[in-house]
Amino acid sequence: MIFVETKPKGAFVVTLEPLKDERGFFARAWCQKVFEAHGLSSRLVQANISYNKVRGTLRGMHYQVAPCAEAKLVRCTRGAIFDVIIDLRPDSLTYRQWVGVQLTADNRKMLYVPEGFAHGFESLEDDTEVFYQVSQFYSPAHERGVRYDDPAFGIEWPIDVRVISDKDRSWPDHVP
Repeated sequence: MIFVETKPKGAFVVTLEPLKDERGFFARAWCQKVFEAHGLSSRLVQANISYNKVRGTLRGMHYQVAPCAEAKLVRCTRGAIFDVIIDLRPDSLTYRQWVGVQLTADNRKMLYVPEGFAHGFESLEDDTEVFYQVSQFYSPAHERGVRYDDPAFGIEWPIDVRVISDKDRSWPDHVP
């Protein structure tokens, strides 16, 4: 696996290194030792699938607070997404900075999202499926979010939002 750190420090785009032959290829998508060697959380307690029927579906921007703050490893297994993270760690040099990465079934890239980051994505194709693993169990009492169009961040979504939940549309503006 190849790890490339994003502009907000602590997050990584992870690219598979396929071993190809006449059958196709084999690639390791997860290795606890490799993630630990990069200083990343290797605790994975839950795996989730998000199916998105319509192009332009937006989910986010979500995070959990301590003691349930979670790291995520996100991969698009069908279709394509624009995956976005925002650094919400007040002591970070990249506080309030965001980055968007296109994850597709074809490019097989993953995004490692550390604790303290809000996460969300927009589907770029109909019938898109996202698979992600998390380091903490979901806790409704610790769930938080910021609005996807909060001017404090200025996220540039690639296409018009067509579908979004009432909950995601009504997250509050970020308070510095």
